[in-house]
Amino acid sequence: MATSTKSAYTPRLKSEYREKVAAEIKKEFGLNDMDVPRLEKIVVSVGLGKDKDNKRMFEVAANTLTKVTGQKPVETVAKKSIASFKLREGNRIGLKVTLRGDMMYEFYDRLVNLVIPRLRDFHGVSPKSFDRQGNYSLGLKEQSVFHELSFDEISTAHGMEITIVTTSSNVEHNKAMLTKLGMPFEKEESK
Repeated sequence: MATSTKSAYTPRLKSEYREKVAAEIKKEFGLNDMDVPRLEKIVVSVGLGKDKDNKRMFEVAANTLTKVTGQKPVETVAKKSIASFKLREGNRIGLKVTLRGDMMYEFYDRLVNLVIPRLRDFHGVSPKSFDRQGNYSLGLKEQSVFHELSFDEISTAHGMEITIVTTSSNVEHNKAMLTKLGMPFEKEESK
């Protein structure tokens, strides 16, 4: 009979959330266990816009997403035809990767502790980037801030969008959770 050889590794941020952050948010806002916000998934996407017809750009973007996230990206296609953008329904327009579980926590940890501090002239991420569902979106102008990429791989610059999807739709609760998990929000100026 075979025994399971599954490792007992848990990402640092995941165990910190379970042991410390969830309890602090629960106490701070007076929530029950089911109402405490959790990270559900992180979607990393690259829209290629004007370069949608350039096969080389698709290869560069796919390589970037694969190295940065550790997963193979999925192509996104246009849902509608828009003549002014020279876009036909079904055209490839970008790539995306959805991270869940341990890989999601590892990516978030690297994003907050390695990538964001490397941004030029950085003063904090905007606290106004939450949508109505409570998800947080962050855009990067170029991929060179990721240390996984070599100099040759960043010669063709492109941006990327990172969306952090949570289980709660309350922006205040989600902001508190992300702050406790290390997200460096801009300081709000007092008037």
